[in-house]
Amino acid sequence: QVQLVESGGGLVQAGGSLRLSCAASGRTFSSYAMGWFRQAPGQEREFVAAISWTDDKTYYADSVKGRFTISRDNAKNTVYLQMNSLKPEDTAVYFCAARRFGLATMNQYDYNYWGQGTQVTVSS
Repeated sequence: QVQLVESGGGLVQAGGSLRLSCAASGRTFSSYAMGWFRQAPGQEREFVAAISWTDDKTYYADSVKGRFTISRDNAKNTVYLQMNSLKPEDTAVYFCAARRFGLATMNQYDYNYWGQGTQVTVSS
C-alpha cells in the first residue's frame, strides 16, 4: 500500500514554470513506476509523463516533450514534475500515480495508486 500527496500547483503566467512534487508513503517506493496525469475541465484524464523503477527511463506525452521533466528521488520517496514554458492549455488538475513492480506506461489503468491531485492554472 502506498499513499501519494501532490503539491506545488498554483497560478502562473504563460511562459512560466512550476515544479510539482509527489510524496509517497511506504518503504518500497523505489519499486514503483511513477506517472503524472492531468485532467482539464470537461476532458478525460490524460497521460503527461512517467518514470520507470528499474532504470529511471522516462516517457512523455508529445504535448509536453521538451518542456516538462519527470524525475525521482528514492531517498526522499518523492517524484517531481518540472514544468517549463507553460501554456494555457496545460491548465488542469495534475495527478500523481504509482504502479508497483511494473514498467512505466502511458495507460492510467495500469496504475494502482493515485494522489488527490493539485491544480495548475496557466493564464494567458
